[in-house]
Amino acid sequence: MSSFTLLDGGMGKLLHARGAPFRQPEWSAKALMEAPDQVAAAHSEFVDAGADVITTSNYAVVPYHLGVDRFDERVEELVDLAGRLARGAADAVARPVRVAGSLPPLFGSYEPDDFDAGAAPAMLRRIVDALAPHVDVFLAETQSIIAEARASASAASTHAKPLWLGFTIADDSSSGRACLRSGESVAEAAAVAIEVGAEAMLFNCSRPEAMAAAVVEARATLPSSIAVGVYANALEERPEGYAANESLLDRRADLMGGGYTRFVEAWLDAGAEIIGGCCGIMPDQIVALHALRG
Repeated sequence: MSSFTLLDGGMGKLLHARGAPFRQPEWSAKALMEAPDQVAAAHSEFVDAGADVITTSNYAVVPYHLGVDRFDERVEELVDLAGRLARGAADAVARPVRVAGSLPPLFGSYEPDDFDAGAAPAMLRRIVDALAPHVDVFLAETQSIIAEARASASAASTHAKPLWLGFTIADDSSSGRACLRSGESVAEAAAVAIEVGAEAMLFNCSRPEAMAAAVVEARATLPSSIAVGVYANALEERPEGYAANESLLDRRADLMGGGYTRFVEAWLDAGAEIIGGCCGIMPDQIVALHALRG
């Protein structure tokens, strides 16, 4: 099996399973605010599972989850804390573990129509500046529209650190073609990754079934110098009318055990070089992926 860079899994589900404070609307930010020791322990679980890269737990430190007023008041404090906790877990082991600084969707996951191009740049710069002392790479993740990715890339460009662009893919792959949740094509998103000088283009927080086509299309468009990666979610299908993160979805039973690994093997065959898990992918599944490398 080809070698690959191994990411961590989903922090939200792991924090919930650990019994950390966890509720809507704050989602995983509640643990960061009330039980940072639980966040540190969750990071360490993924490091112990074999992850080469762990991602800061500030995904929910955004106006969508905290509200605009609380975001304005606490963003630097909470994002700095998230960076320090991840850095501490990474540095606690002898082997090299990198920290990716999360640049999340500010206005809701899977909500391309809600992206506010006027408000986003200043908010993203505050997140980037608070993360910068602690991280090795910036990871703009779950980007559902190209304008969002451009704004994240622009904010990250103020610091001399690599940028990874992570896009969320429409779950309906019946056409055999992958597209962003905005309807924009993978090829269009790949062109932006080239334009902004991204080190990697990833696909995350989508059903595993949608990912292989995205990898094939990205690999056909990108130069070999830009890596392609996948970290899918393991959640049950969203019900009609579901708003992202309004309630907790159950984990898919078919992706436990070796179920997720079988998808990973297909992504590697398609050209993926960075692999991990998003919502619902737990440390035991990262252990299995680590074993896949031999």
